[in-house]
Amino acid sequence: MKLGIISFTERGTRLNEAVTMALTMQGYDCENTAMPKYAVKYGIKELDMPLKQWTGEMFARMDAILFIGAAGIAVRSIAPFLEHKSKDPAVVVMDEKGIFAISLVSGHLGGANELAAVLANLTGAIPVITTATDVNGRFAVDIFAKKNGLHITNMKYAKEISADVLDEKKIGFFSDFPVISDVPEELEIWNSEEVFEGVNGICVTLDEGKMPYKQTLCLIPEIVSIGVGCKKDTDSEIIREKVEAVLKDCRISRNSIEKIASIDLKKEEAGLIALAESYGVPFVTFAAQQLKEAPGSYTPSPFVESITGVDNVCERSAVLASQGGKLIKKKTAGDGVTVALAVKDWSVDFG
Repeated sequence: MKLGIISFTERGTRLNEAVTMALTMQGYDCENTAMPKYAVKYGIKELDMPLKQWTGEMFARMDAILFIGAAGIAVRSIAPFLEHKSKDPAVVVMDEKGIFAISLVSGHLGGANELAAVLANLTGAIPVITTATDVNGRFAVDIFAKKNGLHITNMKYAKEISADVLDEKKIGFFSDFPVISDVPEELEIWNSEEVFEGVNGICVTLDEGKMPYKQTLCLIPEIVSIGVGCKKDTDSEIIREKVEAVLKDCRISRNSIEKIASIDLKKEEAGLIALAESYGVPFVTFAAQQLKEAPGSYTPSPFVESITGVDNVCERSAVLASQGGKLIKKKTAGDGVTVALAVKDWSVDFG
C-alpha cells in the first residue's frame, strides 16, 4: 500500500518518524511530510506547497493518507477531493500523542479500518471505527469483496445488502466457485430448486448476466487470462474487437480479466500493449520454450510453429499466465488475431 503521511507539530512529527519506520517494516510504501520547521530535525520531507495542493497530489498517487493532527484539518483538506468510496483513498487521522487512530474515509474498500487497526497494534493507539457492520460485528460485502479480489458490479446493490444485513434480513448467496470456509450466518445458500423469498442476493461469478435473485449483486473474481496471437502491427481496436467477441460469446465479464499474454516475440507489439493498458492489467510474455512446456493439449498450427517455434501461442500463453489454470476457451481466429481464455484455480474464502 502506498501511504502518504503528514504531521503539523513537533510532537506529531516525532510520531510521524516512528510510524513511518514501523509501517515500512510492515511492507507499506511510505512518503512522509511535515511542516518545514520540524521536518529537518526528524529527517522528513518538508511541506513545500499549500496543504490543499499536497492533499490533491496524495489523492491522485496514494492508496491511503495518514494525517497526524486534528481531525478538523484532515476533514477540511480532503473535502474538495472526495468522489466515492470506490475511488477515494483510505484516510486515517491520528492525534499528535498517538492516543486515537480514526478511520475517516474509505473504511472498507480503501482499507482505512484495516490501517487504523495496524496503527493501533504498532503504537498502542485506540482504533476508532464507525462503519455500522464493524460496530455490529456483521458480514460486510465490501470487505469480503476486497479480501477475495472481487469486482463489485453495483455499489447501490452493495449498500442495500449492507442495510439488509443490519436489518437482519437474509441475503441469498450463490457461487460458481468452491467455497472453502463456513458461509456467514447472514447469508443463505441458494438452491436452484428452491425459491428464495428475499430480495437481495450475492452471486460470485464470471457472468455479469447471471441473476438468481430479484436483485443480484454480481461479484467478479479477476482470474481470467487472455492469450493472444496476432500479425505484426495489427491495430489495437481489431484485437480488442476479437477479444471482446470471445468474452461475450463465453459470457465472461471484462472485469474478470487478470492478464493479457502472448509470446515474447510480441513483447513490443503496440496493439497488445495498448489492449492491456485499456483493461488496466499486465501484459506478460513467454519464450517459445516456456510455451512448449505448458501442460495440456493444444490446437496445433504448423504455420504458427514455423514462425514462432511453438505450435500454439494463444492457448499456451493463456494457461501459463493463469498459473497452470484451466483452458476455458480454445483458439478463436479471425483477421490475423487468435484468442484463447484460461481461468486460474480459485476458491471463495470467508475467513
